[in-house]
Amino acid sequence: MQYENITNSELNFTFESKNFLSIFGLYLFSLGTIFSGYSVYLFLEATERIDRTIITWSGQGLFWCLILFFIALFILFIPIEFLNVFKIYNSSFKDLIFNIIYSIGISLVSLMLFQFFIGSETMIMNDISSIGKSVSFAGFIAVPLILFLQHTFRTSLNFIDNISYSFTLFVWIISSQVFL
Repeated sequence: MQYENITNSELNFTFESKNFLSIFGLYLFSLGTIFSGYSVYLFLEATERIDRTIITWSGQGLFWCLILFFIALFILFIPIEFLNVFKIYNSSFKDLIFNIIYSIGISLVSLMLFQFFIGSETMIMNDISSIGKSVSFAGFIAVPLILFLQHTFRTSLNFIDNISYSFTLFVWIISSQVFL
């Protein structure tokens, strides 16, 4: 029976900025997209296109709509201008482990920020906190699963590497909606 000899260089776990930046960019894209969707919903309530359930008067709805719209634009601006990584590096098992650890770590920090620092004085602030928590829960559960599936099927499906970033972003946004 032969045992595989694993050298120390194969177990070298160092900070991989490309993996971190790609997962952090996905998180910011997901959060910004859901904030912009909530901004549109508040705009629809303020213009009385749908029944009012969150706001009490149209000025409040327009105010929060604009605030959340500009916050969403700022959040979406960060990965485009500063991170510049639009590919998931998931070619080795080491990359898979790092991507899963970064996804869970970013989600955990985000969950703590939205849990402890965003108050729930108003219904809108409560919804903002719920949005942040749902994006974090999606990062805990759905994203590691989809990263694992992409890594598993990348040898049999050649197009996985080309669509991995977009597909992971889509899954993160949809699963965030499920957790809302």
